[in-house]
Amino acid sequence: MLDEINNRKKALLEKIKEFRLLDDDFMSKVFEDDYECIELLLHIIMEKSDLKVKEAHTQYTIKNLIGRSVRLDIYAVDTVGKKYNIEVQRVDKGAAAKRARYNSSVMDANSLVPGSDFIDLPETYVIFITEKDIMNGNKAVYHVDRVIKETGKSFDDEAHIIYVNGAYRDETPIGQLMHDFSCKNPNEMYFKILADKTRYFKEDEKGVTAMCKIIEDLIDSEKKEIALKMLRDGKLQKEEIAKYFGLTLEQVEELERSQYVQS
Repeated sequence: MLDEINNRKKALLEKIKEFRLLDDDFMSKVFEDDYECIELLLHIIMEKSDLKVKEAHTQYTIKNLIGRSVRLDIYAVDTVGKKYNIEVQRVDKGAAAKRARYNSSVMDANSLVPGSDFIDLPETYVIFITEKDIMNGNKAVYHVDRVIKETGKSFDDEAHIIYVNGAYRDETPIGQLMHDFSCKNPNEMYFKILADKTRYFKEDEKGVTAMCKIIEDLIDSEKKEIALKMLRDGKLQKEEIAKYFGLTLEQVEELERSQYVQS
């Protein structure tokens, strides 16, 4: 039993060593409750060194009572009321144009209280940091805004979409930032604040313990998701599913009940 525990811990520690800021679960933990880190990110991407954040959340869920809710990697509001959704995506389809459109629309839908005027809608930015250059333009940053085709003028609806090329490298702040997002070793990072937070979750005992808990929760969630799919398929008995996935029979039965609640 002790050997099994030690082997599991060793496997978790090896996994933590491989984490980068491009891994959204790790990124969310590094930026959690850290306005200074989020401001650094926005200063560089927005090219506004005076931007100040007054509210920020990671893994922030916006409910949609009649449609699909969304969970945002980072949600922030600056001191003049502009709203930002920052998403890290390693898979191209996760940063699809309609995903950006939907995130933008859900932020808008939750920005006005009943009776308020549409002119009160805040300026919003949906920002995708992608591992690859999904726009294939060899640019560091791509700005997407609505324009009037016939005149070429801006539609000026103050809804902006930005794609940041995670593969971009040079000695500018954005090139260095994207290097840091891909870096496993905090000692090789350019930005001290990001290096310090990364080092905390990779080397400090408390930080490593927090990351181990997150990984274990993710593994447990994935196991339950697969077990639920097998329950729906009906190919295995509940006792067999419990055995193969290391769950108790009570946990499997709770999953079975949950599928009827969700359906």
